[in-house]
Amino acid sequence: METKTETLTILGTGPAGLTAAIYSARANLNPLIIEGAQPGGQLTITSEVENYPGFVSPILGPDLMTAFRKQAERFGSRFLQGQIIKANLRQSPIILESSENIKIQTKALIIATGASAKWIGLPSEKRLLGKGVSSCATCDGFFFRNQDIAVVGGGDTALEEATFLTRFAKTVTVIHRREHLRASQIMQDKSFKNPKIKFIWDSAVEEILGEKEVTSIRLKNLKTNQIQELKIHGLFVAIGHEPNTHIFRDQLLCDPAGYIITEPGSTRTNMPGVFASGDVADHVYRQAITAAGTGCMAALDAEKYLGEHS
Repeated sequence: METKTETLTILGTGPAGLTAAIYSARANLNPLIIEGAQPGGQLTITSEVENYPGFVSPILGPDLMTAFRKQAERFGSRFLQGQIIKANLRQSPIILESSENIKIQTKALIIATGASAKWIGLPSEKRLLGKGVSSCATCDGFFFRNQDIAVVGGGDTALEEATFLTRFAKTVTVIHRREHLRASQIMQDKSFKNPKIKFIWDSAVEEILGEKEVTSIRLKNLKTNQIQELKIHGLFVAIGHEPNTHIFRDQLLCDPAGYIITEPGSTRTNMPGVFASGDVADHVYRQAITAAGTGCMAALDAEKYLGEHS
């Protein structure tokens, strides 16, 4: 097994990881960035990004992440393919093992591995991703002005997405597998009072229809087995996110959902020299701009730590 000795290692190449790379590289920390299972993060499956500051015209998600990466490379950031499959955060230096059979000894670590949206699991869902299927209302709601759309889910996230989407859509139909919502009562009351929001109960999406874009969905009533087709132009899947923290949960403090807990106003974790940024520690905002902001914070926190422990 090849061994690398590093000052700073960054896990993840989404907005958080690449921003951390830019700042730490400019501070002459010579960071090594592990690309992860999905290089570029969730923005690589986003079509047009209209809400990232500095871009008057929309930019494709993959193009935005390519620009992030080129900027990080310009300052000397180094990239390594693969993902970390084993970690020992309790010793110094920190020990990491990659899927490419490489052992990394590092003085400091920034975890920016993000969170993955939970999906229904249909082939048509994957095929139409970015063509009417989305997991982010804030990112894509604008593209569905005066159209009929649907949201899958029954928790606070689903109702928050549905409420937000009523700013643009003609109607928003919430599809839930049960006859009662899991969302907080205040969110339920708000949704029930919204004239644009409709509900279909006890139902699951069996198929997403459309060739080049979503045209309708096929629903199955889980109590009666009755099938119905709902004509829509957009389907937002809001059944939760899973933080990519599995290999760290036995060593880092995490909340019940698996998000890393950091010190207030900081990206420091409970382990010395280990920092967390982006969606791996944020279950509230989950935006590219907020991820980039905490990536900057993590780089500055890591720089300070390394200065104090050099």
